[in-house]
Amino acid sequence: MRDYKWLHEFCLNRFGSAKALEAMLPQPRSDAELRALSDDRYLSLISLRIFRAGLKHSLVDAKWPAFEEVFFGFDPEKVVLMGGERLENLMQDARLIRHLGKLKSVPRNAQFILDVRREKGSYGALIADWPVSDIVGLWKYLAKHGSQLGGLSAPRFLRMVGKDTFIPTDDMVAALKAQDIIDKAPTSLKDLAAVQAAFNQWRAESGRPLCQLSVMLAHTVNH
Repeated sequence: MRDYKWLHEFCLNRFGSAKALEAMLPQPRSDAELRALSDDRYLSLISLRIFRAGLKHSLVDAKWPAFEEVFFGFDPEKVVLMGGERLENLMQDARLIRHLGKLKSVPRNAQFILDVRREKGSYGALIADWPVSDIVGLWKYLAKHGSQLGGLSAPRFLRMVGKDTFIPTDDMVAALKAQDIIDKAPTSLKDLAAVQAAFNQWRAESGRPLCQLSVMLAHTVNH
């Protein structure tokens, strides 16, 4: 595995200058900002990620005000009370994306958020306090306890809320293969641990957050 110096020099050459490189890199939110984000916003963003999966994001985003309306502003205490009959009725609402499985995930994730709130005080506390040195552990936690948060949904949701994470996109997986860190998309515990270890090393060497290293690594793939 090559060190961070190689990655930095490659990206400098690709983008032409340090200024151009820095301009395209994401910035994670601080722990304080993650704690301050309300539970209803977390539920909204979880749901937005789920409905975006497999669809054009702009299509989903254009419909989101209607989702905010029918799901009571994603207040988890209200959403959790929505029963099967009400969700079936939403299938008749042309303003929404009428996917029953995804609609059912909303009250299920509301219950997940309420469970976390009882244990941690808020959902934001869970997200803020989870160490980024084990971000794949948070992915697994979200997939296990949440609804429809498997695959790339958990890391993509975390990127949306601003939690520092890498995302194993096709480009990033190709780059990790080129570095002989993995030989296929990381789904096994062994492969996820290997990827986490590599990112932890680059983070220690560079002082950069995982999200920036993730984007930089993806850009080492030739198109």
